[in-house]
Amino acid sequence: MSEIRVPTLGESVTEATVATWFKKPGDTVAVDEMLCELETDKVTVEVPSPVAGTLSEIVAQEGETVGVDALLAQVSEGEAERPKQDDPTAEPDKAINAGPTDVKPRKDGGEEGGDSIDVMVPTLGESVSEATVSTWFKKVGDTVAQDEMLCELETDKVSVEVPSPAAGTITEILAEEGTTVDASAKLAVLSSSGGAAAAAAPSASKDSAPAPASSGGKDVENAPSANKIMAEKGIDPATVTGSGRDGRIMKEDVQNATASAPAAQAPRAPVSADDDSREERVKMTRLRQTIARRLKESQNTAAMLTTYNEVDMGAVMDLRNEYKDLFLKKHGVKLGFMSFFTKACVHALKEVPEVNAEIDGTDVVYKNYVHMGIAAGTPTGLVVPVIRDADSMSFAEIEKAIAEKGAKARDGKLSMAEMQGGSFTISNGGVYGSLMSSPILNPPQSGILGMHKIQDRPMAINGEVVIRPMMYLALSYDHRIVDGKGAVTFLVRVKEALEDPRRLLMDL
Repeated sequence: MSEIRVPTLGESVTEATVATWFKKPGDTVAVDEMLCELETDKVTVEVPSPVAGTLSEIVAQEGETVGVDALLAQVSEGEAERPKQDDPTAEPDKAINAGPTDVKPRKDGGEEGGDSIDVMVPTLGESVSEATVSTWFKKVGDTVAQDEMLCELETDKVSVEVPSPAAGTITEILAEEGTTVDASAKLAVLSSSGGAAAAAAPSASKDSAPAPASSGGKDVENAPSANKIMAEKGIDPATVTGSGRDGRIMKEDVQNATASAPAAQAPRAPVSADDDSREERVKMTRLRQTIARRLKESQNTAAMLTTYNEVDMGAVMDLRNEYKDLFLKKHGVKLGFMSFFTKACVHALKEVPEVNAEIDGTDVVYKNYVHMGIAAGTPTGLVVPVIRDADSMSFAEIEKAIAEKGAKARDGKLSMAEMQGGSFTISNGGVYGSLMSSPILNPPQSGILGMHKIQDRPMAINGEVVIRPMMYLALSYDHRIVDGKGAVTFLVRVKEALEDPRRLLMDL
């Protein structure tokens, strides 16, 4: 029997939500076949099967919040075993192995036949003692099915969705939206009377409005991220076509529906002179909140300073135009500017190693390698995938790695491991038309290079005014570890390598 556990989720991430199970108990699985998908406030993590066999038990159901290394499922090698959940003799609380973050009902009477069930704050994670109630998906008097999403809590690290511990009716909401609750607080009270009828309500009643967690009236639990987006944007789940198993609505389905019909889903502002009536308030996504927090932490922590220079891109453009067709034919990838900049930065970092270092307490940690972060804009926010050991890679290997990471970033498939461990970062604002900017450090790194738009400008060369393709370069650095001399030297070396790419071959 092989245990399927939550993989490492990345630095500062201690919890994830089980978004989708692609298999059910009794299904056969192959090695590396995807079993389920987890969601954090930063990325989506796919969990593959480590062995071939039969999925014998699912421990963490869809919508549950689980910690790192928590047990998700069990796979038996060989013949299919009877799923433990389907055993009619199994006790309810033992059929599914409750994890540390499960929401367990607390019954007032202390017996299975009690009518009143408390909905408690689930385990919020290590060092997190309180949360804020951000959204209630249900109101007092609503009937709910077991595991149907009731509300969403927010902490400074993660977003936690609270499912109903049983079928029944909400009789009381104790913590309204905006209320800060501690880890042991009671959120609401359910009445389990008529629970069987309540559980069947979503599919039995055609006239009742569909709950946010159901898909067009079907008794199917949508992806938690999809429920969140629909709740934020006021989207009726009945208008979204689900592409998941049994019609389950996924995050991509909501995003596609929003993109294809923005006018229909945008709130209509009444004609009024009052400015408030012409404003739209949209809740920040968890990714955007994380980006905002990290950038502000960078400004508050580092002694950040920016130095500028400009580079004549003529030599790189000529070399690229001369060899781009041959390069594409041989390596199967286009020759872009990023490989030249990566090589130039690697060259400069060898001469000025403090730009490739970081501060750890009272120590300076010098890196004898270059893990190059390449900032990339995506529809959901800025991410920085890392090209590891870029100092030992060829132009073709760098271009292939950048293309692969860029595609994953656009599709939201980057793992936490692919965004960690960078020692230096390059940000290309030129693709958006930026002429000059001051990039913000990506902590704990001590340097980031900002690229900008290539623009023809008149330059004085050998006493004559000529038009040259020029780019402004900006190096933001942590002045606690990098002196002005080192920062300027680094930028000059990058400039020299780009204006005469032959220096890269000669290691000059």
